Amino acid sequence: MTGLNGIETINTLVVGGNGGIGFGFVQKLLSNPQIGTLYATYRRQESASQLLSLQQNHKTRLHCLPMDLTDESQISDSIRQIKQQTKTLHLVINCAGVLQDDIVQPEKALRQLDPDRLLHYFQINSIGPVLLAKHLLPLFRHSECSILATISAKIGSIGDNKLGGWYGYRASKAALNMFMRTTAIEYQRRSPHTLVILLHPGTTDTNLSQPFQRNVPPGKLFSVERTVNQMWQIIENLEESDRGKFFSWDGTTLPW
Repeated sequence: MTGLNGIETINTLVVGGNGGIGFGFVQKLLSNPQIGTLYATYRRQESASQLLSLQQNHKTRLHCLPMDLTDESQISDSIRQIKQQTKTLHLVINCAGVLQDDIVQPEKALRQLDPDRLLHYFQINSIGPVLLAKHLLPLFRHSECSILATISAKIGSIGDNKLGGWYGYRASKAALNMFMRTTAIEYQRRSPHTLVILLHPGTTDTNLSQPFQRNVPPGKLFSVERTVNQMWQIIENLEESDRGKFFSWDGTTLPW
């Protein structure tokens, strides 16, 4: 099993398709004739105007669905809607995540920790993605290759943590890594043609990174287009031995 190259029509789901990287993936995938039906989710309609406008131009291929990863019933409902239209998915890219919003911002010290805010990080960055994997399993259980790729972050690597700080974000991404690594092991038994991987996109010029861009070294702030192209190259070249790995944007593997 080597990637998606031999599949005639790739059915795809992008979770968080209204965010910076997610929307970039939606645009790229729509330009690829190998992609058949493309599903894209958004959390709030008021922040998904670009995505919903794009749907009007691609009515036969792009289908947009509301999905809040903090609500398992919404995950289940969205996947049920997809099942009504197709029996198989070949590629799912989960781009949903939170670093800073109206509830949380990265903590610099222990005194700033708050249990409700920590829970918010975990609900979106950790628990939601593994519940997504739970409900996606039936759509992956077919004879062709399929891929579940989840966007993580190098800052979630325990082995790479030299600076400290950002407690909630770091811990929720570390938990995400463990959840998806464990999912990869179970999927190998229950959906043996599915590769589960994690991707670190690098620092990308999106709303998520905007408040922190002044500290990014020259040449290390990537455009959305560059980030998407780099991660797509990894996805395109996956092999059986890559199951459960944590990839950086340049294709190298990261420590847990």
